[in-house]
Amino acid sequence: MSGTAVLLSGGLDSAVLLADEATRGEVQPIYVSVGLAWESGERAMVSRFLAHPRLDGRVRPLVSLSVDMRDVYAATHWAVRGQPPAYHTADEDVYLPGRNIVLLGKAGVYCAAANLDRLVLGTLEHNPFPDATPEFRGAMARALTLGLAHDLRIDAPYSGSSK
Repeated sequence: MSGTAVLLSGGLDSAVLLADEATRGEVQPIYVSVGLAWESGERAMVSRFLAHPRLDGRVRPLVSLSVDMRDVYAATHWAVRGQPPAYHTADEDVYLPGRNIVLLGKAGVYCAAANLDRLVLGTLEHNPFPDATPEFRGAMARALTLGLAHDLRIDAPYSGSSK
């Protein structure tokens, strides 16, 4: 079986992406918990969103995966403490190093096991981080394909768009 998995965070970008992908066929939503402070709120929004009748028959049941990153990120990091930065905080102060590596790695292993050949995420144009570039996504897809012996494409359909 081939198909598309969508990394679903509970935010607007990934919710719109899931709904958009579902217009083309059945999709598999994946939530990856990494142990950060906001995840209970995200999960509540994901549950509410997935319960919407317009998604019936197009969205498979949510797959929840986890990789605890609290042993990597400092206990003082805003994402661990649960104190969000101000709106105009510099990018380097909100960066979660390796976030997309972890999310795509774990979701990619799931996709191979579930025989899904496409994994999408809601990265937007303004994302300045090194793990949000087309080059990174291509390299990650090649590494997962090689390491799992399973062809996997990683797409970010909104990477040329802004909110």
